[in-house]
Amino acid sequence: MRIDQVELRHISMPLVAPFETSFGVEVDRECLIVAVRAEGLTGWGECVASANPGYSYETVKTAWHILADFLIPSVLGRQVDDVPSWIAACSHVRGHPMAQASLQLAFWDLLAQWQGISLQRLLGGQGDRVRVGVSLGIQASPQALVERIRAYLAEGYPRVKIKIKPGKDVEYARTVRAAFPEILLQVDANSAYRLYDAPTIQAMDDLNLLLIEQPLGYDNIFDHAKLQAQLRTPICLDESIHSPDHARWALEMNACRIINIKPGRVGGLHEAVQIHNFCRARGAPVWCGGMLETGIGRAANLALASLPGFTLPGDISATNRYYHEDIAEPSFVLNADGTINVPAGLGLGVTVQPRVLQKVTKTEKTFRR
Repeated sequence: MRIDQVELRHISMPLVAPFETSFGVEVDRECLIVAVRAEGLTGWGECVASANPGYSYETVKTAWHILADFLIPSVLGRQVDDVPSWIAACSHVRGHPMAQASLQLAFWDLLAQWQGISLQRLLGGQGDRVRVGVSLGIQASPQALVERIRAYLAEGYPRVKIKIKPGKDVEYARTVRAAFPEILLQVDANSAYRLYDAPTIQAMDDLNLLLIEQPLGYDNIFDHAKLQAQLRTPICLDESIHSPDHARWALEMNACRIINIKPGRVGGLHEAVQIHNFCRARGAPVWCGGMLETGIGRAANLALASLPGFTLPGDISATNRYYHEDIAEPSFVLNADGTINVPAGLGLGVTVQPRVLQKVTKTEKTFRR
């Protein structure tokens, strides 16, 4: 396929409700949408970098710069027929995994359409649905959190993740566990603690948590190994895993027992599959994290999460968890068994709605060969 055109959009979509983590509150979701055109087909990608460098050093503005000035020029007009060739064309750019992943996703979508198959089949996934959970931002009080959880359990979510930070951690987790003794429950600190906070983390070790996600620094694997040795509960690493090598280092150092795989964080679906394969060979569970994706990124996450090593429910909630109106259809809905269907159509299996996309677009640019 010869890449004829690439379109880049900066969009902003209002969330159904504010989403608070240890690094801030999001009211609107800003991201980049990429469209790659070749052979009369269009592949879609989504850059999960947000407006602020809280979760990652990448932002929508830095990603726009890397895409517009380096990555897009590297593929525009180029004959690319497989993923290794695509990665080779972009390999001169060091770092910036979220920018890389967005353009790579658009190519995966394009390639699957070109081959007449779904993205799930191209990745090697299986089954028509995947188990999912719901992630709740930090609430004003433990009681408010319990009520929010009660509502999501009533909708059918089988697993709950609560965000924590210093001062809103042990009491919140204990209150939730007392209210719901049997649910699959995990906590996520988003790098809010340091090793000297180990007693706080240990105070949650008796709550029968599925996992404790990224308690320590976003660039720290070494101290997580020290902390995991003090806990019965598995540590799951998220922000610390930026590549397949990071996943290998973390497991070999016993810094964690579980890994959260986000394609955007690790550089793309290609790298995500590599991490999945490595973890599966070692018997380490993985699950697919969420970044408030639109239907584009959500469809890709569902296809990825259908790989056999994804044995834990992912953060791939139904569309209405985050958006009243999405840019892609059909919307994703929660099934009665706590699953969401994997798109079966060609490529991503969703259709971008031009009217909605234009309505939420802040800036756009077209690149032609």
